Amino acid sequence: MADFLNSLEDGWTIYLWLIAGAMIVLAAIYWVRWAARNDQFDEDIKYVVFDENDREKMAPEEFDKAMKVNKDQESLREVYLKKEAERKKQDK
Repeated sequence: MADFLNSLEDGWTIYLWLIAGAMIVLAAIYWVRWAARNDQFDEDIKYVVFDENDREKMAPEEFDKAMKVNKDQESLREVYLKKEAERKKQDK
């Protein structure tokens, strides 16, 4: 293999770098698209870490928003789990 690489003319490595760069760009596009389709850019997701024990540490409107986000996330989780169960049921 080393002899083959040494037998190639000068300048071939740039093509290897171009291919690697193109693959990285395509992978980045794929993952950003996946993230956008799966609600990964939701700014309110930061509120999921809070619970009832954080009530006195937060402003009332911020705490209410955190509880609403938690409730919404739980309902999305239930929908996802139902879809996943239906998919597994169909696969059998």
